[in-house]
Amino acid sequence: MPYDDLRSFLDTLDKEGQLLRITDEVMPEPDIAAAANAAPRLGDAAPALYFDNVAGFTDAKIAMNVHGSWANHALALGLPKETGAREQVEEFIRRWADFPVRPEVRENPPWAENTMEGDDLDVFSVLPLIRLNDGDGGFYIDKAAVVSRDPDDPLDSGGQNLGVYRIEVKGKARLALQSVPMHDLAQHLWKAEEKGEDLPVAIAIGNDPVISIVAATPMKYDENEYELAGALRGAPAPIAEAPLTGLPVPWGSEVVIEGVIVGREREIEGPFGEFTGHYSGGRSLAVIRIDRISHRTDPVFEHLYLGMPWTEIDHLMAANTCAPLYQQLKADFPEVQAVNATYTHGLVVIVSTKKRYGGFAKAVGMRVLTTPHGLGYATTVIVVDEDVNPFDLPQVMWALSTKMNPAGDLIHIPNLSVVGLDPAAQPPGIVDKLIIDATTPVSPDARGHYSTQVHDLPETGAWLARLHELAARRPA
Repeated sequence: MPYDDLRSFLDTLDKEGQLLRITDEVMPEPDIAAAANAAPRLGDAAPALYFDNVAGFTDAKIAMNVHGSWANHALALGLPKETGAREQVEEFIRRWADFPVRPEVRENPPWAENTMEGDDLDVFSVLPLIRLNDGDGGFYIDKAAVVSRDPDDPLDSGGQNLGVYRIEVKGKARLALQSVPMHDLAQHLWKAEEKGEDLPVAIAIGNDPVISIVAATPMKYDENEYELAGALRGAPAPIAEAPLTGLPVPWGSEVVIEGVIVGREREIEGPFGEFTGHYSGGRSLAVIRIDRISHRTDPVFEHLYLGMPWTEIDHLMAANTCAPLYQQLKADFPEVQAVNATYTHGLVVIVSTKKRYGGFAKAVGMRVLTTPHGLGYATTVIVVDEDVNPFDLPQVMWALSTKMNPAGDLIHIPNLSVVGLDPAAQPPGIVDKLIIDATTPVSPDARGHYSTQVHDLPETGAWLARLHELAARRPA
């Protein structure tokens, strides 16, 4: 059965040996972030971390690294924890075929147990806030699902957005939020400010695992994330109406913060250690005024460590970046076989494809750069043949080593858009992009000598299965 809240997923992780409860007293800084920084280094089956004895906090409960391994990501999708990365991406794509699945409105959400308004508002009394990296400019909320609607058509569910954005805590009832121009939330804010209005938002913290995945998925503007969550879950996503803004929020959230992004008001936000493995500097960004906080009793604060890969965010934004890119490319180029955009949120994208004619692979690479994700993130695209597994880096390096001729296989495109967090951008938001054609030339492209490539022996697949079986029988 799909999970309706974070707590039921943590229970499953615990039963599957994928939750490490740390009961010794820890310091809020640097212990919690340092542990979350270290956890993914335990490998593909790295556990989630649960802290409930944090010095200086009474009854604090902090969950880290919840999506921080392929094993945990598989369990979030209801798959066996041994499911590999490529298989998870393929399953993600298969389930996407069921999109859209409309959400289910439920009553009595658990986050309605406690409420703060007016002079009582104090986000510090609800969340055990900590800094994640020693150069961060303040406390951050970085794994929340932020809900907003298109001000021009607020009743259109396709114009609704559910997204993950970094949020700096600026005061008891004041936050700063970063959304970059290619994000849907930024378009909503722009429309509201054109009307001279504030933009209502709801911020849901501590969500069921699929909500976090879809909130980090680069969907098209008019596609509803809750409807994708239903397709991934195999059942409608449960939602409830936020009492102040009327926005639809996840039913099972731990905390729901409601308020408005204040129109035409900006404040310095940052620096913050980002998914690129670098700090972003301080920028003048949008400000949120908190008007209401609703929360479960003793809420679990789900936090996300970001830094030099691999960290939890690299698992959280892996399959859900590959799948929409694959769908969008496949619609235009049926020859596309697989897409790997798991590295640093797809700043590098690897595509395997068949080819119709010479130069075809370069056209596929250019299409990547014009997808919703490619416009803001993809900076280097590597295109390989259909018999090269883009998830197998030794195979990709073989293709680069033997198929790519710099004289004609590097396509350099200057001054394209990119997320301002890319440390290579100069100025922020602008970068040159590169397409690398590492495919075998086909007619009329007659370069090179590729007629004598070595291929797997016909019996190799059967022997691979047999060796796996023999290895599994070895005594421990």
